[in-house]
Amino acid sequence: MPSRRVIALLLMLCVSAVWAAEPVSEVPPPHQSVVLDSAVMKEQRRINVYLPSTLQEERRYPVIYMPDGGLAEDFPHVANTIDAAIREGRMAPVILVGIENTQRRRDMTGPTTVKKDRKIAPVVGGAAEFRKFIATELVPWVEANHPASERRGIIGESAAGLFIVETFFEMPGLFETSIALDPSLWWNAGKLAKDAGTWLMAHPETRGRLFVAWAEPETIGPNVRILEDALKQAAPSQLEWQVVARPDLSHGTIYRALAPVVLPMLYPPDGKRAQVHLPNRSP
Repeated sequence: MPSRRVIALLLMLCVSAVWAAEPVSEVPPPHQSVVLDSAVMKEQRRINVYLPSTLQEERRYPVIYMPDGGLAEDFPHVANTIDAAIREGRMAPVILVGIENTQRRRDMTGPTTVKKDRKIAPVVGGAAEFRKFIATELVPWVEANHPASERRGIIGESAAGLFIVETFFEMPGLFETSIALDPSLWWNAGKLAKDAGTWLMAHPETRGRLFVAWAEPETIGPNVRILEDALKQAAPSQLEWQVVARPDLSHGTIYRALAPVVLPMLYPPDGKRAQVHLPNRSP
């Protein structure tokens, strides 16, 4: 029978598996990389920007923002996914803006009352400042320097998914489309999901699109189901939403598996109507 020490180590490894960003070694399509001096964050932030090759003068394009957006993070595979879909005529042209991490666990987490949560990094609970950086510094910079429309979306997985769901509630007008894959809603004892029903009933004017998919059944799934129940009971009429269970995938594969499907679905070629319907699948 395993010792308590071994069991504790296994549990710690399981939590880490549903928390860490996956390192990426892939060459992205042509893109721009700039460094912004952030007064909000009091540090420099590297930003990677993909522009479609089909840009037309006098036209503005939707922008998809992504945490974990460094060249050694998720930017290459998401940029390649979007570039291929646009070139093949399966997706409307969009701009992709990747935000490279400095202190990931600080930026992706909100406040917590759980002592164990606060042990995962020297600093946690910085999501409000990171969100302020995006809203007041990054978005204005992108829209002033690129042919960007006000149709803003955001995509991310794991801790970034947690940040996206929290942003949906804390600053609902910032993004028109929110895509959260295997979001770490266990943070702060699942409070974000547990409070969702009350928030939705208090904000009937909320509109936009919310897509959530989950694969990890023990740590991620239970709280996503709570969020789904809240949406079933109290989602505003102008909010398009979907929660998809993908037990055939894993925490490490869900991003690469679903991004090529979800992004063209939500940003279809010009003239086609976007859909927010992706079937659940069993193993």
